[in-house]
Amino acid sequence: MQPADMIPATEFCVHHKIELSFIHLLEQHGMIETVVIDECVFFPLSELDRLEKIIRLHFELDINLEGIETINHLLQRITNMQEQIVSLSNRLKAWEGDD
Repeated sequence: MQPADMIPATEFCVHHKIELSFIHLLEQHGMIETVVIDECVFFPLSELDRLEKIIRLHFELDINLEGIETINHLLQRITNMQEQIVSLSNRLKAWEGDD
């Protein structure tokens, strides 16, 4: 039995035509989180977008795992900066509105 918010890694691998060992390698590098339930490997549904992005970078663009780690780190920094810009912009608008 699998929880509703978990995806079986074996089904994902069959669908994307990749080896299960690649999923294990990503987990070892800390790029994704997996859970073992009844000797079956699952990953949270929340990891799906990130995992598919990693697969495209690795298999379609031939980027190694170290490169993917760097790309993920930089994308996270960009996301954090965008959130900070929105927050600061909202604070500035609120401050300017206090005439």
